Amino acid sequence: MQLGEKAGLRPAKPMRDIFGDALLELCRQNPKIVVLDGDLSNTTKTLAVRHEFPERFFNIGLAESNMVSIGAGLADCGLIPFITSMSSFLLCNAYDQLRLNIAISGVNAKVVGSHGGITLGKDGPTAMAIEDLALVGGLPTFAIVVPCDPTSMHKAVQAITEYPGPVYLRSSRVAMPYVYTEDDCPFEIGVANLVRQGTDLTIIGCGIMVPAALDAAAMLAQEGIQARVLDMHTLRPMDTEAITAAARETGAIVTAEEHLLHGGMGSNIARIVAAAHPVPMRFVGLADTYTDSGDPQDLLIKYGLTAEDIGQAAREAFAAKR
Repeated sequence: MQLGEKAGLRPAKPMRDIFGDALLELCRQNPKIVVLDGDLSNTTKTLAVRHEFPERFFNIGLAESNMVSIGAGLADCGLIPFITSMSSFLLCNAYDQLRLNIAISGVNAKVVGSHGGITLGKDGPTAMAIEDLALVGGLPTFAIVVPCDPTSMHKAVQAITEYPGPVYLRSSRVAMPYVYTEDDCPFEIGVANLVRQGTDLTIIGCGIMVPAALDAAAMLAQEGIQARVLDMHTLRPMDTEAITAAARETGAIVTAEEHLLHGGMGSNIARIVAAAHPVPMRFVGLADTYTDSGDPQDLLIKYGLTAEDIGQAAREAFAAKR
């Protein structure tokens, strides 16, 4: 069963390819955009920018700390740098520079972490970013954006370019099905999207877990449980109003993320729910463990990140509110 099949979603090409297309399109429109690369342009899909705009493309090599510092300097000169590499390399190797040169300074730099989560598969745990959202969450001035499909990735790249200040955009190697159409994809930083109506409980997802949540909602509907689904594409600033409304109107919440539960999206949503309108909650994500190398779908199954896992968590949350 393909991701999104139960929900009737169209398949797509890998999100990193979508990011590369969107970035090239923006470079053609905005001469202030420059791209910094950690010698991974074929992996992050910024290679087309290198070919078409070599004067605006800087390959810094395998030196992420230097790349972040150079990007911060370019931002301070009025340019809009896209600092690109694999998420695990950027966040783990250059955290000090992200904190000092971008977060504390508040410069207008865009940090793009490719290959987020475990779905890069056979590259293994050393390359998997399962803690990136928690790490960026520790940098208070950063907006955090996690698109869930090709259309929202296009909209996200445009939105973060216009956003004044530091942004972390999480990209992915894996293909994600279309949740949105070109004509129906609202994307405002800090505003969650309602992608399915429901009154019995709410499933809140980000990234690949949004189409998985829609699959789960389709399965739950066959059991008479109507699940609302929210695409929480922005983890900071987080849509407190949508979360509070979901708690108040549906009485139970499940969160789903391709990330460690500790310090991820779900823990932040729980904080909001606890303060505003406590309801039963369940959390789908990675336990405190590093993962194996393997086929992406096999990894999602092994570590409990499937529509079936979301569905079971939803049944438990729904039962707990009764």
